[in-house]
Amino acid sequence: MTTPEKTPLHIRMHADDNVAIVVNDGGLPAGTVFPDGLVLVDAVPQGHKVALSDFAEGDAVTRYNVTIGFAARALPKGSWISEAVLRMPAARELEGLPIATRKAPVMAPLEGYTFEGFRNADGSVGTRNILAITTTVQCVSGVVEHAVKRIKSELLPQYPNVDDVVGLEHTYGCGVAIDAPGAEIPIRTLRNITQNPNFGGQAMVVSLGCEKLQPARLFPKGSIPILSGADPAHVCLQDDGHVGFQSMIDSIMRTAEVQLKALNARQRETCPASDLVVGVQCGGSDAFSGVTANPAVGYATDLLVRAGATVMFSEVTEVRDGIDQLTSRAANADVAEAMIREMAWYDAYLTRGGVDRSANTTPGNKKGGLSNIVEKAMGSIVKSGSSAITGVLLPGEKLKQKGLIYAATPASDFICGTLQLAAGMNIHVFTTGRGTPYGLAECPVIKVATRNDLARRWHDLMDVNAGRIASGEASIEDVGWELFKLMLDVASGRKTWAEHWKLHNALTLFNPAPVT
Repeated sequence: MTTPEKTPLHIRMHADDNVAIVVNDGGLPAGTVFPDGLVLVDAVPQGHKVALSDFAEGDAVTRYNVTIGFAARALPKGSWISEAVLRMPAARELEGLPIATRKAPVMAPLEGYTFEGFRNADGSVGTRNILAITTTVQCVSGVVEHAVKRIKSELLPQYPNVDDVVGLEHTYGCGVAIDAPGAEIPIRTLRNITQNPNFGGQAMVVSLGCEKLQPARLFPKGSIPILSGADPAHVCLQDDGHVGFQSMIDSIMRTAEVQLKALNARQRETCPASDLVVGVQCGGSDAFSGVTANPAVGYATDLLVRAGATVMFSEVTEVRDGIDQLTSRAANADVAEAMIREMAWYDAYLTRGGVDRSANTTPGNKKGGLSNIVEKAMGSIVKSGSSAITGVLLPGEKLKQKGLIYAATPASDFICGTLQLAAGMNIHVFTTGRGTPYGLAECPVIKVATRNDLARRWHDLMDVNAGRIASGEASIEDVGWELFKLMLDVASGRKTWAEHWKLHNALTLFNPAPVT
């Protein structure tokens, strides 16, 4: 990302930082002189850190006004501060944290913003009108996949108000200890995804018959409207009435047509922005994630909260090193303690597996300039904006309140998206610096690029280019407002690039082993 004159540029996030990142595409060679007089001792790749002062061995290296590491040896001003010359600091202890000490800034309500959505009987609002076919067990996935292809090609064109048909396929349901500790997580995840607002209460269920996860267990009577009474939306492949494979497909298609007719009768109506349920996530992150895209998302998050909407941020494995920043923003002590419990679970998980938190970051993160998880955490947290954190969701749980919510999920793109869908997300915002062809079949995904170069190269995969912030063409506020207004457009039916190309990841459940 360079200016038209290709002036060497670096960005320092806080006045007290002693490192900055190189902005220019392709990085800069040794000997480069910046406008402020800084001279590069080493060649420094784009997004990587340069020393703004001399370091003695053991000196703290500071970015975001946070110590992200300690110099492993003496380093002169202008040096490349890479992972190789940093020692990572210990994780912040989970005792003695600030609890609800930081008051959120007073922000006026944001009124008058609306979108065109599908109002559901339970009061939720869909941004899409989709027929979902839920499966109870992995054994039926092949049959459902075949049936979905037939439904899309033969039936869906007859119902123009229905956007899509998706099979909620997974690898769970049998051959597992169905009553083991932690088994409630994948079960409630499947149950709650089936009730996602984008499915309009018309999802159907395909089971095998002999699986451990029986439909009655997945959907206890009264837990979901479609399975009450005679279960008109349930197809069991082992039923005596099915003679041969084709009869199974015919049965699924007959049931699907009933559901499609009901969905097709629905019409979009004007809904307030407060009906948005937005999940924010980052993947394929780089050093610009915390400079451009994530701060812009954070600004949009504040706008959404001001409008009365719900925003979820997540990724336990990424925010653990910023836990003090989160507990201080908690609305009350109960919210703070809930976040601490999730971080303690993660610490115990790492101990049990014999690994440490340095496993996150990925090779791609490091290539993009993120030296370790402390630095990555600082850039990840800014997606949450500045509002008070009003609630915490356990994996697979359904939202019961509005505002800024911490949804406890792993950082894996696939699992995080799945669990946010279960919570009730109706629109997803995904930022990336290295690039990833991520998408969800169940929900529109707005993709935000952190760098001009990525936005240029992946021009038909990125919906918003936040790289303009680094190159001085736009401000965080500009891109935040752009993103907020784009969410309203997408919620009203405008397609994202992920939807255009049908970039859909598989449903991925999270079933951790019990913590002892």
